[in-house]
Amino acid sequence: MAGYKYEPFDYVKPPELSGAAPARYPVAIIGAGPIGLALAIDLAQRGIKSVVLDDNNVVSVGSRAICWAKRTLEIFNRLGVGERMLEKGVTWKIGRNFHGDQEIYNFDLLPEDGHKYPAFINLQQYYVEQYLVERARDFPELIELRFKNRVTGHEDHGDHVTLTVETPDGTYEMAADYYIACDGANSATRERMGLDFTGQTFQEQFLIADIEMEDSPFGENAVPERWFWFDPPFHEGKSALLHAQPDNIYRIDLQLDVDADGKAESAPEKVLPRIKAIVGDKPFRLDWVSVYKFRCIKLDRFVHNRVIFVGDSAHVVSPFGARGGNGGIQDVDNIGWKLAAVLKSEAPAELIETYHEERSHGSAENILNSSRATNFMTPKTPVEALFRAEVLKLAHDQPFARRLVNSGRLSQPCSLAGMRLQSPGVAPLEPGQPLLDAPLDGADGPTWLLDVVPPQFCLIGFGEVDLPDVPGVARIGINTIREYACFNSRDGFATKRYGQQGVYLIRPDGHVCAVFSEPDRHDVERACARAQGKMMEQAA
Repeated sequence: MAGYKYEPFDYVKPPELSGAAPARYPVAIIGAGPIGLALAIDLAQRGIKSVVLDDNNVVSVGSRAICWAKRTLEIFNRLGVGERMLEKGVTWKIGRNFHGDQEIYNFDLLPEDGHKYPAFINLQQYYVEQYLVERARDFPELIELRFKNRVTGHEDHGDHVTLTVETPDGTYEMAADYYIACDGANSATRERMGLDFTGQTFQEQFLIADIEMEDSPFGENAVPERWFWFDPPFHEGKSALLHAQPDNIYRIDLQLDVDADGKAESAPEKVLPRIKAIVGDKPFRLDWVSVYKFRCIKLDRFVHNRVIFVGDSAHVVSPFGARGGNGGIQDVDNIGWKLAAVLKSEAPAELIETYHEERSHGSAENILNSSRATNFMTPKTPVEALFRAEVLKLAHDQPFARRLVNSGRLSQPCSLAGMRLQSPGVAPLEPGQPLLDAPLDGADGPTWLLDVVPPQFCLIGFGEVDLPDVPGVARIGINTIREYACFNSRDGFATKRYGQQGVYLIRPDGHVCAVFSEPDRHDVERACARAQGKMMEQAA
């Protein structure tokens, strides 16, 4: 047995410390975790140069974020690492909930066919970071990775931000048009600015133990799933969670007492007996251990002039439900195209403010779901405890009660319906929703809808409709023949999800921003202007 090999990334002396004049970048990204790296790649694909600064020079130690949802995988696919993640990751879609030693119900997160990516894969964060670093190096002219470069100070000058950076060779200054804080839940940027999270921190503690084991703890069940226990026989009175990861690594989460000493509980002499109670005499190796508390908190504002908070620096949720890393990647998907449009002078600077509006809304939705799960899993009052006990008792044989069991509602993509960049309209997939994938047949053979929609404004027409030629807007036809790229809906999935006839205008992040029956050029230009923040007063 052998764990992941942590190979350090090369530190390169910054040019500013070799006599070069202080550089000014369009975007400085602080933090080379999954969020910061994904944003750098997104910007590079849009032609925007960035520098990524990180005080470390190795991927995250321990598996950390492991559950990557379908929508996130679709975004990673656009960034060029989705296929690699899918190949390495453990695919699953079935969750099972147990009460004691009895299964009370199970659920299928993607019961229908016709999707390129599965409901979830499990893949350790260190692999995701490795793949993203390697992908970032495909853009040597647009992404500069600076490891062992710690930002110790920054100042917003209104039209740019200056940074003070500390390295093994000394300290230097640089400037950027925008400063993106992707420096995590303990963000030094946020601390320097004196910004506080609002929300709730729960006192309950949980132990994460990653073990390497040849024999699956799922027993005879050969298909990886998500197993959650309330009051399991091996951990009485508490809860437990089991996930499979690549390389025969298994994630076990165990609820601890509220007043438990986290340091003591993470010691091998405390952890090993707990694991043996679950897996029995099967040999295993302890790979990583951590203790955490649930936090459901966020900043009141994600945008502070030229300083923008993305990912855990802006919001933190409890891990049950896989909403942390997935929510952060949705942040990237939202801010990347907006930054590019503003920096290219294609949209007003006010467009950046809609990142705060849309993703603060998304994080609030995640926090609401996480808080509800936490309150069910760890009741705070005798009444809540009685409710949970009765729900679990009834769930054994009463289907209605199973809907009330909450072991963490799993991550779903956020809808932006009704928000001001979207034009009102009615369609099977309403404005604000992210695109749904579907299999297609084209001139070059089978493909997928999300693979043919470019990361720009795009019209998709279903049926015999003519799409107007609008500068900067791509066109795709489904079940028609036109002079632009056209495809057929394979097995009817696309038309089932979008309708037989109609037109969708898609934002560069893959969200529907307008729907039409048969639009003319003016209709499309007006909807694009609104989606780019050029009609804020009409849309407000």
